[in-house]
Formats: sequence, C-alpha cells, structure tokens
Amino acid sequence: MRSDNTRIADPSPQAFAGSSPGQTARRLFAAMRPKFFPASVLPVLAGTAWGFASSGSFDWLVFALALFATVCVHGASNVLNDVGDDSSGTDGQNEDRIYPYTGGSRFIQQGIMSASEMARWGTSLLAMAAIAGIVLIYLRGPMVLYFGLAGVLLAVLYSLGPVRLASIGIGETAVAIGFGVIPVMGAAWLQGASLDSSLLIFSLPVSFWVAAILLINEVPDIAADGATGKRTLPVRLGLGGTSIVYLLLHLGAAAATVWLAMTGAMPPFAPAVPLLLLAIALKSALAIRKGIEDRDGMTKAIEGTLAIHTIGSIWLAGCMLYLHWWG
Repeated sequence: MRSDNTRIADPSPQAFAGSSPGQTARRLFAAMRPKFFPASVLPVLAGTAWGFASSGSFDWLVFALALFATVCVHGASNVLNDVGDDSSGTDGQNEDRIYPYTGGSRFIQQGIMSASEMARWGTSLLAMAAIAGIVLIYLRGPMVLYFGLAGVLLAVLYSLGPVRLASIGIGETAVAIGFGVIPVMGAAWLQGASLDSSLLIFSLPVSFWVAAILLINEVPDIAADGATGKRTLPVRLGLGGTSIVYLLLHLGAAAATVWLAMTGAMPPFAPAVPLLLLAIALKSALAIRKGIEDRDGMTKAIEGTLAIHTIGSIWLAGCMLYLHWWG
C-alpha cells in the first residue's frame, strides 16, 4: 500500500478539454500513451538497420509505412488495453499506480474520454495501420500480411476478446513477440534481409528489453490485477520471482549479442553496451524486490528499464550501420 504522504498524479480533464480540431488531436494523441512509443519505433529502426546492412539498399517509403503501421498498432494496443482494464475493473481500483507509467492512461477514469470513444479510437488506429499495410503488400508482396496479422492479433488479444493474454500469464510473451520479433524481423525483411536464425537472434535483445518494460510496469499493479483476476507474471510469481525473471531477460539480451558477435553477424564490440546495461538492470531488479513500498525506487527502476531499451536498441542499430560502412 502507498504511504499517506504519496500523491498519485492523474491526467487533468481540464488540460484535455475542448472540441477544436487541435484540442481533439491532442486528446487522441495522449490517449495512445506516446511516452511508450520508443517501444515500437526502436524495433523498426533496429530491424531496418539490419536490413540495410544485409542488402546494402534502403527504401524510405517502405520504412515510413512500416514505422507508421507499427506505431498505429502500438497506440491501438494501449488504447484498447485501457478499455479492457476498465471493463474488468482493474484500472478503477488501482491505488498503487505510478502515472504515467502504470495503471493505464486514466482517460476513462478521469472522464476525459468514454470507454466507447476509446474503443472507436483504438479501432480507427488499427484501420490506419491496415491502410499502410495494404500499400506495403502492394510494394513487397503477401508476406507483409502475415507480419501484420500477427501484430494486430497480439495487440487486440492482449487485453480483449475471449482470451485475454495478459490475464492468463502470457501477456509478457505476447508483447516480446509483438514489439520485438515481429517488427525487427519484419522491418529487416522489408529492406531486403533474409529471414534466418541470425536475424531472429538479433531480434531477441529488443524482445527481452520490451518484455522487461511490461514486467516491471506490472509490479505496482499487482494488487489491482490480482483482485480482478488479471494473472500477470508478477501476480503469479510475487516480487522475488519477478525480479529473477526480470534479470534473466536482461542476461538473455546480453547473451544474444555475445553470440552474434562470436558468429560475425555483429561487430566484436557489440556486446559491450548490453553488458554495461546489466548494472542498471541489477539495480532495477533489487527495486522490484521492494515493490511499491519504495515508490521512488520503483519509479526510478521503471525509468531505468525504459532507458535500457532505448540505449540498447539504438546501440544495436548503430552496430549494424558500423558493420555496413566500416566492418
């Protein structure tokens, strides 16, 4: 439980009020939780860098369409997750949230947008992603359809439908695939790379880092999630088990880069930054063991995890560009 002197911030309805086009656009954009967009933008950048290094060519239009579609699917996932968590009562009774990182956007609870408005907006985002996908199918062929369908299904089934992946303990795996394997491999393939085992392993650090973001974000929500039947890994494993899984994800990311460097798929120095980032991961893992009791420590651990994903993904992309130009 949070201490009495800890205030939980929420978005202000007054700050997002108004019906002008500009105010409406600002409200819709904020509902997508853009602070987490690096989790969808950076995998595309990393995959594109691999594709460019592999094929020696770069298609700006294909890159822009892939990036737009991925961000739209990500935004739709966030918006529809708010709808699902509101209908289950999870967000409504979450008293330990750390806004804006956990507990959803709070737009429904604060009356900024209704659940039906959020549902329509999430569906619209998926439609925009589909339009970009259709253009990509025209440019690159039907393989795009398989990547797109997999991403959309994971985004929707994460929190909605008869099988809510987040509620049965595999939401973290779904996010790892949907915001790691699929966008990295898809972006690389779109730029001319082959779909092989090396590319799959290249996608794993991004997958593990984004799974770690979700995992640590679920820690402050343990009480609310458990009370409403949302059986996330932190609910199932507790603080101790969650901290172990969290650390194993970061160790796995470092191990993948070591393997790629040893096989020559990445420069010999590629593991340096992922290994250094383990220091931040260890500190965050220790914070998980204390949980929401140390609210400031938990907040810093979440921010540290976001930083690991950002720094690590940019580093992977940079390593591939180095390999192309100087390797």
